[in-house]
Amino acid sequence: MKKLISLLLVLLVVTSSVAFAQGKQETANTAYVFASDATWPPLEFVENGQLTGFEVELIPLIGEKTGVPMTVKNVPWDTIFAGLANGAYDGVASGVTVTEERKLSMDFSTPILQAGQVVIIRSGDSAKVKGIEDLTGKKIGVQIGTTGDFALEKYSVQRRAYDDIGLAIEDLLNGNVDAAVCDSLIASDFVLANDNYKNKLMVAGQPFTQEDIAIAVQKGNKTLLDLINKGLSAMQADGSYTALKQKWNLL
Repeated sequence: MKKLISLLLVLLVVTSSVAFAQGKQETANTAYVFASDATWPPLEFVENGQLTGFEVELIPLIGEKTGVPMTVKNVPWDTIFAGLANGAYDGVASGVTVTEERKLSMDFSTPILQAGQVVIIRSGDSAKVKGIEDLTGKKIGVQIGTTGDFALEKYSVQRRAYDDIGLAIEDLLNGNVDAAVCDSLIASDFVLANDNYKNKLMVAGQPFTQEDIAIAVQKGNKTLLDLINKGLSAMQADGSYTALKQKWNLL
């Protein structure tokens, strides 16, 4: 009986050790998940049913450089930071502007891009609208909860908030708003790279804000933050970061 008990104890220890090792391996191989609102080409958007864009490709490349799998999922902007706070995913890669207010509740990687808010107008309005100052009292479309939305609070305009910047652009084309405001990176896609809007839209003047765009993680998640920064540094060193920016016309 003692031999049987001893044998059972040995088996239990071996089984527990294997299970622990397997669990540890599974934990080590678990992918970090990043949320991205796929309505902001060329940073993140859906094409032919597939999630794509600069940041959508950037995240897995960071994972490759660090040896830790990283993936991207599509999440609506209006819930994206709440999901980060409650642990629904590990980070947010969605054209996130670094602000002092956001720093209070999340941490940021080194900047991945620089941008600014710009005014998009119909090409026929170019003579009368040279920038944000020429839109006093006018209706301006913007995506709700973005830095463009917040920036308009400083101006005497009629703000029209949309769930998707594309909807604001469509309303601009249809004459329902006088202009739209969004990041310069996004504006370049609508104005320069989108054949549907060719010769119909233009950017009025220069950006009226200056912003750093970075990847956000939960406050205090230094492990993930260090991995992201390590991956970005490796990409910059081997030229793959510059190549990715060139691919998406972000230089």
